[in-house]
Amino acid sequence: MLSLFKIYRNLLIVLTVALSVFGVQLSAVAVDDLTDKELMEAPLEEFEESSSNAYINDIEILGANIIKPDYILKKMTLKKGDLYDKDIMQQDLKTIYRLGYFTERMKAIPVKNSNGTISLKIILEENIPVTDFTIEGNTVVSTEELMQYLLPLKGRPQNISAINSAMEKINQCYYSKGYILSKIDSIYDDPDGTLNLSITEGKINKVLITGNEKTKEYVIERNIMTEPGTVYNENIVKQDLVRLYSTQAFKDVDRTIEVSEDDPDKFDITIELKEQRTASVSVGGGLDSATGAFGSVGISDNNFRGMNQRVSLTGLIGSGILMSDSSIKSHMNYHAELSFFEPHFLNADNSLMSKIYYRDLGSYHIPLAIERRIGVESTVAHRLKFNPRLSTTLTTGIEHIHLSEGDSNSISKLYKQHGLNIADRANQLDGGLFLRIAPGIAYDSRDTLVNPRHGALVSARYEEAFGLDGFGKTNGRLTGMAKKYIPVAKKSSLTFTGRGGLKVHGSEMPEIMAYRLGGPYTIRGYRVNGVGTGTSFIMGSAELATPIPFVDRLKINFLHNLRLTFWVDAGKVFNPTISSTLYDRPIHAITAGMGLKINIPGVGPLSIDYGFPITNPGPNGSEHGYFTFGVGDMMY
Repeated sequence: MLSLFKIYRNLLIVLTVALSVFGVQLSAVAVDDLTDKELMEAPLEEFEESSSNAYINDIEILGANIIKPDYILKKMTLKKGDLYDKDIMQQDLKTIYRLGYFTERMKAIPVKNSNGTISLKIILEENIPVTDFTIEGNTVVSTEELMQYLLPLKGRPQNISAINSAMEKINQCYYSKGYILSKIDSIYDDPDGTLNLSITEGKINKVLITGNEKTKEYVIERNIMTEPGTVYNENIVKQDLVRLYSTQAFKDVDRTIEVSEDDPDKFDITIELKEQRTASVSVGGGLDSATGAFGSVGISDNNFRGMNQRVSLTGLIGSGILMSDSSIKSHMNYHAELSFFEPHFLNADNSLMSKIYYRDLGSYHIPLAIERRIGVESTVAHRLKFNPRLSTTLTTGIEHIHLSEGDSNSISKLYKQHGLNIADRANQLDGGLFLRIAPGIAYDSRDTLVNPRHGALVSARYEEAFGLDGFGKTNGRLTGMAKKYIPVAKKSSLTFTGRGGLKVHGSEMPEIMAYRLGGPYTIRGYRVNGVGTGTSFIMGSAELATPIPFVDRLKINFLHNLRLTFWVDAGKVFNPTISSTLYDRPIHAITAGMGLKINIPGVGPLSIDYGFPITNPGPNGSEHGYFTFGVGDMMY
């Protein structure tokens, strides 16, 4: 018994033969009058007969309403004019299905034409189109921001691959902001085409602290910004760990994350600490251009009373300035200092550094004078909330400066040689009692404090010194500095530095407060003060720092911070002092040289440089240059 479809087909064939007598041509099988549904349900084998070894005359895509037929045709292997191949057609159907926009109900029907070719009809059924979205559970990332990943899906048939890609982008959005515990908890669609997302962001149930024995728990807690009830953020936790490690009270800081037993959607965070010995006694010695050969002794505690306060008492005896010219009196250096540091002064954004000091040395400001300073000083540093790279400082202190004659005969001869009045020597030896108030501001975007390669460091400071034993000595000075770090190759860096300072007011400003150029911290290749002293100055430097080849292969971590430097310094002082005149100092200088720099933990950069004057070094300088030794960064 023939099916209704076969009877319908046979009638069409008979009709075709009859009409062909009168010159009317029809396709072997007419299917245009059948609906897509009827074609989809028709037995495929009825259309496959005699389709092999036939060329494709045209390809028609049926059932694609939103997705353009041209897009589908480009994805297919079979093209118009190709020889029809059933196996290739099956692969093309699989390819179309993998596009994700269509259900598995699809069929390819080859229809025989009278000229022996076939018309290929591909019947598809699109998925329900996406009409809208709902998002639940997001609190730290706005719905508007998440929608940008979903909106490209709207109006198009649901596509599992495209939906998964959007979900991955949403997850990546959370991860890039540090919310690494967040996840899309569920996704489902409504019959009307609405996609519904539910997000679990990974809230913190509680924060635990372990390993502290000496350190007070509240001291640790004030360094931890991560709080229970907030969404876990890896970036914030890392900052917490860095703050804890930088207190120097711990030799190791880590964190663990566990799912809370109370709520599987929340997490317990444990801060694991290993305390280190913070009290120490040190005995040492070394070589420095300003201090000479020196010996030192100190006692300190970096976690005083378990409150993360730092207390230190240090003493130093030095032989005096090395490689000094005849302007500096040969005199033993004596230094003593008691300092106290409070990292949490009033609130977490402030720190306090206070110190009492005594210094006795051959003055490198006033020629052939003995300089003694006794003072007390406090500095409050404040980190600005609106920009963590910005900080301000306010320094206040009282200092007594006493200057005495070191070699009256030599000074008298110098004054006479230059035709100067020896009575002016009293002005040179003028010290006094001063109250200092100095506000400052700094911007620091360096990528690291040890061998930085990116970023900038900019600072400015104004100091007002009130003469308590003579108001006429009151003066104000403004100094500034800017550094720019540029990476070179993989590990090297180029640094450009500019500095300047000027006297804002104070016609009777003592010479002891004048600016000076020359030595390891200003113009290298000159002795201390070798360029000159004056009421204002300007200078600049360019320095290339690069690792020494093969040193990084050594298993000594200490040497990995070693850098070979090549540099150029230039500077000039203005309104030179009597000292500059007495020693015929050049006032301006350009030098070039090379050196070694290594960062010593707890001390800072130690520099050894050799520089050659490019300009005239003056009668008391050397055209062959000098070695300079310095601990810490260049001043001003």
